[in-house]
Amino acid sequence: MKVGIKSAAMFFLLMSAASVQAQLYKSTGPDGKVTYSDTPPAAGKVMPQKTGAGDSSNSGDGLPYELALAVKNHPVTLYSSEKCIPCDDGRKMLNERGIPFSEKTVKSNEDIAALRKNTKEDQLPVLTVGGSKESGFSAAAWGTALTAAGYPESNRLPKTYRNAAPVAAAPGAASPNKSAAPATNTSSSPNNGDALPAAGNAPPGFRF
Repeated sequence: MKVGIKSAAMFFLLMSAASVQAQLYKSTGPDGKVTYSDTPPAAGKVMPQKTGAGDSSNSGDGLPYELALAVKNHPVTLYSSEKCIPCDDGRKMLNERGIPFSEKTVKSNEDIAALRKNTKEDQLPVLTVGGSKESGFSAAAWGTALTAAGYPESNRLPKTYRNAAPVAAAPGAASPNKSAAPATNTSSSPNNGDALPAAGNAPPGFRF
């Protein structure tokens, strides 16, 4: 009888500890990027997310524990551009699999510089999963990277969940409809290599 009481007490303590460890905090940064952490952030809009291990029931935009941990440890970012079919295919795959991700668009020379700095790539789309990177769209390669990072194979997002709106790749870059028209090089000097001529629908210096 005493053994049974001790076992029940130990089980209760373990479950209580697991409940504390499952406490996650959701914060939304100035750029709209959503982050999950087990410690309260210093700034930003914060919403505690109480999820239990293995619990797939959610309210609002709370994520299942497994998915929330993957987002926290291996955040996903998609670098894309307009009129880019591979970018559209990649975005569709992420949405269908139920992957929370932030999207950064490449439209200006500042965006190009930011992309090169962050990914060392001149091709779109680019997908980053934590510290790993995939250049160009490949369903197989993207799927492998996501699975390795701990993302579920099937969509487990709450029906009310929505990813943040895309933002410019360069922090603080002006929106396209407010930016000035690109300057025209009227000198006879050759292009200095900062921005290569556009090919098709690609931004200057990029290919799809």
